[in-house]
Amino acid sequence: MNIQTVTAKHDANFTPAHRVNQALTAWAEKRVLQWMAYRAPRWLSSDQLTVLGLSAQIGAGLGYALSRYNRYALLLVILCLVLNWFGDSMDGTLARVRCQQRPRYGFYVDHMVDIFGSVALMCGLGFSGFVHWQTAIAMLIAFLLLSSESYLVTYTLSRFQLSQGIFGPTEIRILLILGNLALLRSPYSTVFGHRMLLFDLGGTIATACMFATAVLLTLRHTAQLYREEPLV
Repeated sequence: MNIQTVTAKHDANFTPAHRVNQALTAWAEKRVLQWMAYRAPRWLSSDQLTVLGLSAQIGAGLGYALSRYNRYALLLVILCLVLNWFGDSMDGTLARVRCQQRPRYGFYVDHMVDIFGSVALMCGLGFSGFVHWQTAIAMLIAFLLLSSESYLVTYTLSRFQLSQGIFGPTEIRILLILGNLALLRSPYSTVFGHRMLLFDLGGTIATACMFATAVLLTLRHTAQLYREEPLV
């Protein structure tokens, strides 16, 4: 049995999970991505876009680290976030438009890239001085926890949740871009008369929301799986 036969057999036995995206920008984003994918040059491949997305996210992390010495490096972060959106969002769309899907390969590589990219981004943010390391690490842990829950649901319930409520990856990038623009003006915020780092405030809120969402989803999906697989 040759490699092509084994690969075809694996693909035939693999059923891609149902994709769910209810984010605010999902409808418009899908159409924009499809429009670009149909007009993309033939030499451009999904793998190249994946590499672009990862490189841009690492670049955003480096930009945050450099912003410790020059605040205008935040403009580099914004550029990298836009490039990350393009690479990360377009790779799968291009594969689907060209009927070149590799569901197992694509799912695995795409999400390992997300994990490594998130680590790079949060490390850069921690070095920036615009947020305390404790907050950056807490955000990373909460993100990885929520991501792990999503991956397990994909396997056990065959449902791949691209967004949580109205928030997806694109909405997070938009919030980061707006936050960077606010940092150019001032890195501080005043809450109830207390002065604190703006990204400490935003990071704490984001961490609490992600952690609470992970707990609620775990309880909901555990109950669903228990009902679907009751003890005899």
